[in-house]
Amino acid sequence: MKSGHRWLIFLAAAIVLCGATGVLAMQPPDGANVVVNEVPDRSLDLREMLRAGGAVGYLIVMLSLVMVALIADHVMNIRRSTLMPPGLAEEVHRCLAERNFDEAKKRCREHTSFLARVLHAGLDEIGVGYNAVEKAMEDAAAEQMARLYRRIEYLSVIGTIAPMLGLMGTVWGMIQAFLEFELKANPQVSELAPGIYRALITTLLGLGVAVPSLSAFAIFRNRIDELVAEATLLAEHVFADYRRALQMRKKSRERTSPE
Repeated sequence: MKSGHRWLIFLAAAIVLCGATGVLAMQPPDGANVVVNEVPDRSLDLREMLRAGGAVGYLIVMLSLVMVALIADHVMNIRRSTLMPPGLAEEVHRCLAERNFDEAKKRCREHTSFLARVLHAGLDEIGVGYNAVEKAMEDAAAEQMARLYRRIEYLSVIGTIAPMLGLMGTVWGMIQAFLEFELKANPQVSELAPGIYRALITTLLGLGVAVPSLSAFAIFRNRIDELVAEATLLAEHVFADYRRALQMRKKSRERTSPE
C-alpha cells in the first residue's frame, strides 16, 4: 500500500473515531439508573442539534462543509504524482545532456507542477553558472512551498474559529437560559437543564469541526514537508551531470591556460 493511501486511511479513521467518541459520550453509563416511565428518551439527533444550535450552529455547519471541500481538494493536489509528474525529471535531464535548453524549458511549461517550476527557474539561469542555477531553484522551491502552506492554512483557521464560535454560542445560550430562569416565580433547578444542554450544543458542534480540521492540517503540513524535500533533491539530481560537466570544463581550462 502506498504511503499516500496510508495517511488518507489514517485521516478517515481519525474522523470516524472522533465521531464515534462523541456518540458514545452522549450515551448513559451502563450502571446508570434510568427511570423509563418518568424520564423520556432524550437522545439527540442531527435535526435537534441544528435547531438547538441556532444561527451559530448553522454557521459552524457551513464551516464544516468548507472544511470537507478543502480536505478533498488537498487530497487531490498534495500528492507525489501532482507535485512531481512522472517522467518530467528524466525528460529535462535528457535535454540537459543534449544541451537542448529550450526543449527543457518547453517540457517544464507543459507541466504546472512544483517540480516543473523549480526546474524552469534553474533553466532560466543556465548560462550564468551552477551557483546561480542552484540559488534560483532554492528560491523557487521556497516560494512554491509557501504557496502550498497558504493553501492548507485555511484548515488551521477553521480549526481555530469553529470552537470559538461554539463557545460564543454556548455563552449566549447560557445567558438566555438564566434570564428565562430568573423570570419564573418559583423556579426549579430541573427547569434550567434544557436551556443549559441546548447552549452546550454549539460547543459540541465547534469541537466536532475543529478536531478533524486541525488533524488534517497537521497531516497535510507534514506531507508538504516530505514532498518538497523530495522534489528539491530530485531537481538537484537533474542538474548533477550539468554541474559535473561545468566543473570538468573549468579544470580543463585551468590546465591548458598559461601560467
